[in-house]
Amino acid sequence: MAQKKILLLTGDYAEDYETMVPFQMLQMIGHDVHAVCPDKAAGDKIKTAIHDFEGDQTYSEKPGHSFVLNATFNDVSGADYDALVIAGGRAPEYLRLNKNVLELVKHFFTENKPVAAVCHGIQILTAADVVRGKKLTAYPAVAPEVTAAGGTYVSVNVYEAVVDGKLVTAPAWPAHPQWIAAFLQVLGTTITL
Repeated sequence: MAQKKILLLTGDYAEDYETMVPFQMLQMIGHDVHAVCPDKAAGDKIKTAIHDFEGDQTYSEKPGHSFVLNATFNDVSGADYDALVIAGGRAPEYLRLNKNVLELVKHFFTENKPVAAVCHGIQILTAADVVRGKKLTAYPAVAPEVTAAGGTYVSVNVYEAVVDGKLVTAPAWPAHPQWIAAFLQVLGTTITL
């Protein structure tokens, strides 16, 4: 397997599982993953939140873990990475206001590189205007944004992922097994047992 260099975009109050699980799993199989957040440097921490589905009208939110970034946002260039992962949670609602984040995301689509986004991470894609003409999923509350941005929202079970070309999306962390497996396939990563 050829090692890929992957950029993971996250921030304060990103969803805990949607940050830590892809970060650790992609490293576990041999990829080089750099986790970044605007206005923070390698070694800085972000606070995460745990979102759970407990039968209420929306998810609940509880404090998550501190997550240590291993790269500095201001030092990264999309040209140096093979793929992008965008965590969900509350971080995307403010990260999408950062023009440097949007330009970075646009690079991966312009260069047709693999992108995996989960849950509210799709808000960054809609703000970057990169979903037009694409089929994707997201947390259901983000569906109107996908449609308004010219994408086709696909309603799937919370355990499922949607693939359109090199874009892999999922509604929330319960889809990790399908979402990450689909992303690995798009990356060309094979695991032999």
